[in-house]
Amino acid sequence: MSTAPLRIGTRGSALALTQTGMVADDLSTATGVKTELVTITTAGDRSKEPLSRAGGVGLFTGALRDALLAGECDLIVHSLKDLPTAPHDQLTIAAITSRVDPRDALCARDGLTLDTLPQGARVGTGSPRRMAQLRARRPDLEVIDIRGNVDTRLGRVTEGDLDAVVLAAAGLERLGRKDLITEYLDADAWPTAPGQGALAVEVRNGEEHLVTALDHAETRAAVEAERHVLAALEAGCSAPVGARAVVDAGLLLLSVSVYSLDGTTVLTSSHGAVWPDESASIDVADGVARELLAAGAAELTGASS
Repeated sequence: MSTAPLRIGTRGSALALTQTGMVADDLSTATGVKTELVTITTAGDRSKEPLSRAGGVGLFTGALRDALLAGECDLIVHSLKDLPTAPHDQLTIAAITSRVDPRDALCARDGLTLDTLPQGARVGTGSPRRMAQLRARRPDLEVIDIRGNVDTRLGRVTEGDLDAVVLAAAGLERLGRKDLITEYLDADAWPTAPGQGALAVEVRNGEEHLVTALDHAETRAAVEAERHVLAALEAGCSAPVGARAVVDAGLLLLSVSVYSLDGTTVLTSSHGAVWPDESASIDVADGVARELLAAGAAELTGASS
C-alpha cells in the first residue's frame, strides 16, 4: 500500500517555492518519502506597507502556522530570519538545514560597489537594519524603503528608479541570480539578520521525527545563539540588529551589533563558548545581551517603549 506524500506548506513567492523545493528534495533523498507542496498566502504577501510599519514579527509566518495547525499540511518551511523568536506552544522547529552564505549582497547598476556609488545615489531596502547600516557607512546616500519580491526589487535597478538594492546573498544564489551581485558585504563588518541564510522546518509537537534527518547541528547552534540575543533584547525580526555566529575549532563565537535607525550609533558585543555544549548558544547569547542592554541597546531597538 502506497504512503500518502508529506504535504509541505510554503509561501508562493519564487524564492519560497525554490527554498521549499530544495527542502522537499533533501527530505526525499534522506528518507525516501514522497512530498508535495501546498502554497499558502500570508499577510506579508498581501500587505503593501513597508516592513517597518506592517507588523514585522510573524508577517510571513502566521498563515503558514495556521495551515499546519489546521491539518492542511504536515510541515512548513520558513526563512529562519522571518520567524518570530518566541516559541510556539503547539509547534516545534524540528530541523534547521545547513546554512548557506549569510551575507548581504549589493546589486548595483554598472557594476558599482557600496564605496563607488556616487554621492546621493538611491539605494533600496525594506530592512531597518540594512537602512541603518547604509546610513552608518554612507550617510550621503538616499536610502529608499521598498517592498516586493526579489525580481521586483532588482527590476527597479534595471529600470533606473534605483541605483542599487541590498538583498540576501542566499536568496539570490538560490534563485540563480548570483550574476547580478556587484559586491558581497563582509559578514564581520556588516552583520546580517539573525538566522539569515538558514531554513527552518516546523512541525506539530510530537511529529519531529518527520524531518530530524535534515537538522544540521552546527547551523542550529549558530542561529539559536543569534536568535536568543534577539529575544533577550525584545527586538522583533525587523529591528536594527545584526548578528554573526560561527562554529570554529571547537568554539561557538557570537558577535552582535545594534544600530540606531539613523546609523549614527552602533553598539557591539562579542562572546565565545566551547562547542559542542548544549548550553553554548544560550551562554554566549546571554553574555552578549547583558552587555548590549547595559550599553543602552533597548533604546535603539524600541524594546523600552
